Amino acid sequence: MTRLAESLRRGGIFVWFAGTSLAFCLAMILGLVGYIAARGLGFFWPSPLVQVKTAEGLVLGEITGHEPAHGEETGKLQFRVGNRDIYGQDFRWVPTVGLGAPAEPKDAVLLERTEYGPFIGRITAISHQGTVAVQGAGALAEAARRLPESRRLLEEVQATEKGKVGELNRRMERLRIDRKGLEAKGDQAAMQALDAQVAALQSTYEALQTTIDQTRTEAKSWVLDLETADGQKKELPLSSVVRIVAANNLSVTDRLGIYLSRMWEFLADDPRESNTEGGIFPAIFGTVMMVLVMSVLVVPLGVVTALYLREYARQGWLVRAVRVAVNNLAGVPSIVFGVFGLGFFVYTLGGGIDRLFFADALPTPTYGTGGIIWASLTLALLTVPVVVVATEEALGAVARSQREASLAMGATKWQTLWNVVLPSAAPGILTGLILAIARGAGEVAPLMLTGVVKLAPSMPLDGTFPFFHFDRKFMHLGFHIYDVGFQSPNSEAAKPMVFMASLLLLAVVVVLNIFALNLRRKLRARLGGSTF
Repeated sequence: MTRLAESLRRGGIFVWFAGTSLAFCLAMILGLVGYIAARGLGFFWPSPLVQVKTAEGLVLGEITGHEPAHGEETGKLQFRVGNRDIYGQDFRWVPTVGLGAPAEPKDAVLLERTEYGPFIGRITAISHQGTVAVQGAGALAEAARRLPESRRLLEEVQATEKGKVGELNRRMERLRIDRKGLEAKGDQAAMQALDAQVAALQSTYEALQTTIDQTRTEAKSWVLDLETADGQKKELPLSSVVRIVAANNLSVTDRLGIYLSRMWEFLADDPRESNTEGGIFPAIFGTVMMVLVMSVLVVPLGVVTALYLREYARQGWLVRAVRVAVNNLAGVPSIVFGVFGLGFFVYTLGGGIDRLFFADALPTPTYGTGGIIWASLTLALLTVPVVVVATEEALGAVARSQREASLAMGATKWQTLWNVVLPSAAPGILTGLILAIARGAGEVAPLMLTGVVKLAPSMPLDGTFPFFHFDRKFMHLGFHIYDVGFQSPNSEAAKPMVFMASLLLLAVVVVLNIFALNLRRKLRARLGGSTF
């Protein structure tokens, strides 16, 4: 009893309790991240295609789940059978009772397609312009040999449509808006000049469209004859195939190559199939760009506010009330900031900009609709209390002797703040920025009202002048997780994408924080070991 009382008096038992709690929290965090990583990263590894005989016929696919028997209920196996355009669903539960012996046919293939998810079955023949080129066992090898050229032609079509055709459409839209302004002025000569430019662009567009049609026809000239496990036939243009996976005839090296290829596709490509397949590069890019723009906006706003409250404002009940209000802002639900951003930034400020500078484009809004600039400003307001509080603490931590020494040397108050106080408080300001990044990167509710979309046709940054397009809508990893996980028509196929997008969002936040932490460490070292 005496030892317990002594331990309580010295606080040793509380130290052990705090350490145990910290270890438990770390274990929970690592366990959660590990579970997400295992469920997400394992999806890209090519699984064998298993064929079984049931009372309803043959079933061929990847085994993706298992339910053991419970009481009178028999056990079940979940197969990813693909062929959504044929069966209407990608997954199927099969009772284990009466199930035939599983087999892994060597000629079974999984074709990753641009539409309708994967096809799982067999390639019986490959045709060129309606004539069978190879039939039987050699069709798979011929398809694998022809696939890169077909994909190259299709990607050439997509690049032309997105690049040259997209630029032509933008130029014609600008000319249309210019002509609308000239109509109001009644300038017939200028209108005729614009009409001539539009005619020239239209001629160029038609020539490009002819080239695109020819290339697309050439890409679709090779056609696969396919057969499902239960004997249903299908024809598929080879250009619609993204990847051919002969899952039961792969070495470890082949499987690793497919795994890395799928991983790179996930990181670098655009999404397809309602965001349940393909990549999420636009969401990664949109998330990082939004956080960077938010950071550029929130730091000056937060630092200026903290400087005024700490250094210039006369301390009294009004300043205390402002501090209380700033602190309470941190507890306001984020959706409230979204409503404010929609009403003030989008409709009021953006609508005013449209009326002043883009009147010819109305009623089509330019800035009077959601965009990355309004989403970033909304999140800047949401996170500014964190920066204000951290900056005030950092300013208060600067030694009084440094201020007095600067003033004694003849510097003004502003010169002292700019050259002495702010550099010394910079690590603390970066601490506030780190906290703001951690919160802002994961917010979704405000973005749904101020600019985020399910699929953005163009990114906010590209090679078209003025290069930064802050009026454009954007994709975001947090909204992507919500959309794929809760709005997808194919929830089972979307699960791996949810886990991978969640893991990637964590990685983006960690990388951004590591960058800010490294910058703060360098500032501390340069300032001779600042304690804040």
